[in-house]
Amino acid sequence: MENIDLIEVLGYAASVMVAISLMMKDIILLRWLNFVGCSFFVAYGYSIGAWPVAGMNAFVACINIYHLVKIYRNRTLQAHTA
Repeated sequence: MENIDLIEVLGYAASVMVAISLMMKDIILLRWLNFVGCSFFVAYGYSIGAWPVAGMNAFVACINIYHLVKIYRNRTLQAHTA
């Protein structure tokens, strides 16, 4: 069996994280896990020179951060008005 290098492990870890995130019922956990998976894919894509992989996952990671900030701000506003 061939040796698996760290870049391949990163790619597999990214795939697993994204797949697990899509099984979450809790939207916050889904967004966090998906963000981590996308971040791993950004590093993986950069490492292998696959710019479409890195770019698209960077975009999706930003979308996850946007929605997480929005969720946490809404929670903070609701806590202050309650």
